[in-house]
Amino acid sequence: MKRRHFLQFAGSTLAALGWSQLDIARTGDRYGRVLAQNTPRKLALLIGVNQYPEGISALRGCVNDTRMQYELLVHRFGFNPANIVTVADDSGIPPTRQNILDAFENHLINQALPGDVVVFHFSGHGSLVASPDPLPDFAPYEGTIVPFDGRDSTDYEAPAKDITGKTLFLLLSALQTENVTAIFDSCHSGGVRGDLRLRSLQYEGTIARSSRYGDGAVGVHPQELNYQEQWRSRLNIPPDRLQQMRQAGAAKGAVIGSAQIDQWAADASFGEGDGRFYSGAFTYALTRYLWQQASEESLRSTFNNLARRTQDVSGASGIDQLPDLTVAPDSNVDGQPIYLTVPQVPTAEGVLLSGEDRVEFWLGGVSSQSLVAFQTGAIFNLIDRQGRTIGEVEQTDRQGLVGRGIVRSRTRGASGVLLRDCLFAVPADLSLRVGVDRAVGDVATARSLLSQVDRVQVADDTADCLLGRATTAAEGIAVGSFGLFSRTLDPIPDTFGRPEEDLNTAVRRLRPRLKMLLAGRILKAIVNSETSSLRVNAIVEAVDGSGGDRVGSRGAIEAGILPETVATPQFSPGTTIQVRVRNDETRNLYIGVLAIGSNGDLVVLFPNDWDAPEDAALVEAGQTLTVPDPQGGFQFVVRPPAGFFELLVLASTEPLRNALRGLQRIAGSRGTRSGDPLPLAEDEPVAVMEDLLGDLDRTTRSGVALNRSVRAVDSTQLAAIAATIEVVD
Repeated sequence: MKRRHFLQFAGSTLAALGWSQLDIARTGDRYGRVLAQNTPRKLALLIGVNQYPEGISALRGCVNDTRMQYELLVHRFGFNPANIVTVADDSGIPPTRQNILDAFENHLINQALPGDVVVFHFSGHGSLVASPDPLPDFAPYEGTIVPFDGRDSTDYEAPAKDITGKTLFLLLSALQTENVTAIFDSCHSGGVRGDLRLRSLQYEGTIARSSRYGDGAVGVHPQELNYQEQWRSRLNIPPDRLQQMRQAGAAKGAVIGSAQIDQWAADASFGEGDGRFYSGAFTYALTRYLWQQASEESLRSTFNNLARRTQDVSGASGIDQLPDLTVAPDSNVDGQPIYLTVPQVPTAEGVLLSGEDRVEFWLGGVSSQSLVAFQTGAIFNLIDRQGRTIGEVEQTDRQGLVGRGIVRSRTRGASGVLLRDCLFAVPADLSLRVGVDRAVGDVATARSLLSQVDRVQVADDTADCLLGRATTAAEGIAVGSFGLFSRTLDPIPDTFGRPEEDLNTAVRRLRPRLKMLLAGRILKAIVNSETSSLRVNAIVEAVDGSGGDRVGSRGAIEAGILPETVATPQFSPGTTIQVRVRNDETRNLYIGVLAIGSNGDLVVLFPNDWDAPEDAALVEAGQTLTVPDPQGGFQFVVRPPAGFFELLVLASTEPLRNALRGLQRIAGSRGTRSGDPLPLAEDEPVAVMEDLLGDLDRTTRSGVALNRSVRAVDSTQLAAIAATIEVVD
């Protein structure tokens, strides 16, 4: 399938919107000229549909998506709030078909002038319809976005009042400006899995389809066909010409979709307790990345980085979701910045919303894995538009992405002032959240047994994993065996026992694995590659130099070290890989490299001189460390099965003495030779993580009064960099 054609088909990921252009003879330099114009007006239309009529599965994160985009556009990209219209469940403008179309016409088409910037965002259900004039490659289907009243919930086979790709193509074509970014976070294939909901139209769990079209979808409502015809006539585009234009590619600017045609778009939960909230995995990754985007970056580079982060967010829940990008033909849109405009302020984790001494703030720039470290006790620097520190805020609590805190220095807060992470706080009693799937049978007993495992919290809502029972056979998994599943009910490797095993025995057997997963959760909570000021650069690559992925701290990005990156790096089983870490500081750093397998296994790759681990961890200023050492020792070979594992690089300005001594003791008790990696087992992973947090906390607290219920980490003294690696057959 050609990439340009994909977006003409998948109504979910914007797809089938038939994106093309009215005048494909125009050249790409028009975008450079437009961007050079003075103070173009910036207009945005944000659509979020959570609630659908009874019988159609509701979503939970679409309205939050519109809030995320709103705060980003206003506070990072300089949009005037008066120029943003939100059509959503809670906006006062219900997301009906007519309201969405009216808003597009009145707010965007009637107002946008040549050179203006336009952003259109839709979050909600997507679907397919049987089209009377589909594109040849995708007959008989066309993709749609589904407004609140797009379907008759009592008649599954009634023609759809969805807004089709053809209609969206015509509306975009009617815009006078070329500076258009259209974003769609929806899908049309899938269902509800575990804690995730998928943005595919469903009737009570069944994908909406009609037998009258065989295995196809329902037809298009005459109201939609009439609306298309009105716009085609107004634009004076003959039917055959319209079909050619739709076949050619994007209508205006850039179109970004949340997933490929055969993938799900996750409507996921993030955080826990009062801090829990829902959002599209894609929208969260997009807006968070743009809060942290450190320099003027091309759309192509942004998209490549965004693709990896979307996979990190969705992959953590077992969903394989890779975004898609298309741009107008004969243009250089992908060489221009995203939204065809540049950020107006420096990178930040958030922005003050209201208050003076006691303030509320938006934490749109915090990663999903680090949210637990921003529940209470974190300290933020207030910064001005030049990035200079002008004050300090101590966080007291968080609900969703809205934090609250007290201004510690500077007399008063001020709406619109940016926040940049200074110290973040990992709860001292951080636990692993484990849910119980009904397939175990005796749910009450399973919950009781799990509650007896130290630092395991039985979860009723968002869980890190679930205890369940296999109902179908798979490689290494017998029907009826107990084991652990991801949030999306994908089995976690190496956790399943024999079918005859009883529940009590299974929980005892799984205890070490639960501790492994807890250690991984603690470690991921301190990942701060986009907030640390340390200049550290790392690359993961095959030993022959292929398949590499560069990652680094914000300090390295600001220095222009990082090149354009690609989506999650892929390696086939049998590939020998290595990690190269460069210390670009003017001072020495202490480096650690760890690997976390898909089953939760934690292996220390470096340092591995168990006679003197502290000295071995030291990497001098300007020097590069290669792990494993190419001169000898061990090799890091990728092994099956297909899936994901993670590599983490820790760089500290101070030696992590207790953690290194703990590792040294473990290596000595096992007789591990210097130069060999150290796999951790039983209670060892949690003990090592506690030692690590203790080292970081003691260094951070020097001269700073902080809450004793947390372990504090100073982003000026630690860079924790994570890279997700995919193993492909």
